[in-house]
Amino acid sequence: MDETFEFRPIGVVRSSRTQIVDDGWDDEQSSIELLAPFDERALRGLDGFSHVEVIYVLDRSAWTEERVLRRPRGNAAWPEVGIFAQRAKDRPNPIGLSVCAIDSVKGVRIKVRGLDAVDGTPVLDLKPWVAQFGPRGPTAQPGWMSELMEGYW
Repeated sequence: MDETFEFRPIGVVRSSRTQIVDDGWDDEQSSIELLAPFDERALRGLDGFSHVEVIYVLDRSAWTEERVLRRPRGNAAWPEVGIFAQRAKDRPNPIGLSVCAIDSVKGVRIKVRGLDAVDGTPVLDLKPWVAQFGPRGPTAQPGWMSELMEGYW
């Protein structure tokens, strides 16, 4: 299968963070500003939800085939795992996904917490967090991932 797809951003991230750094994302002030042709009508009703899924382009990522198998963050104490067993920013298709708390919705802007994207990042889509679309049943993850995430937020 050799298909390609074309996407256009529906918005852009406005953030106090301009540099890509792995940790401390909860300290950032972030919002998403819709781009034309979208206006405030596209956000109507979103303020009734506590969280939003933000799908965005990792437009500054640097994917190379060598990254398909690696130790997360180059940490020798963690196992060598495939790209699809980690959430690295350098990916075959540079797509990011974050579940963010909604602080406010005003006009064409949504203020959010927990968005790990830098200022100017193109946003592809927004979806309200719906509990019934979350995991059903218990979840699990390896210990190294819990360790990696300790300072992320």
